[in-house]
Amino acid sequence: QVELVESGGGLVQAGGSLRLSCAAAGRTSNTFIMGWFRQAPGKDRTFVAAITRIGGRSVHADSVKGRFTISRDNAKNTIYLQMNSLKPEDTAVYYCAADPRLRIGLGPADYTYWGQGTQVTVSS
Repeated sequence: QVELVESGGGLVQAGGSLRLSCAAAGRTSNTFIMGWFRQAPGKDRTFVAAITRIGGRSVHADSVKGRFTISRDNAKNTIYLQMNSLKPEDTAVYYCAADPRLRIGLGPADYTYWGQGTQVTVSS
C-alpha cells in the first residue's frame, strides 16, 4: 500500500506563486509515475502534470505549461509542483496521484493511489 500526503496549498493573489509537495510512504516501489490532478467545484478531476521515477520525464497539461513545473526527489520519495503566475481559474483542490505502471497516463483512471488533496485558492 502507498500513502500520499500533500502539503503547500493556500490562498494567494493572482500572479503569485505556490509550491505543493507530495510525500509518498509505504510501498514506494509502486510509485513509478507520480503526478498532480486538480478538481474545481462542480467539475471533473483533470490532469495537471506527472513525472517518472527513472529519468524524470515529465508531462504538463497545456493549461499550465510555462507556469507550473513538476519535479521529483527520489531520495525523499517526494514530488513538487511549483506554480507561478497563478490565475483565479487555477483555484481547485489539488490531488497527488501515483501508479506503478511505466507510462504516464492523463486520466484519473490511470492512477492507483491518491492523496487527500490540498486546497489552492487564487484571488483576483
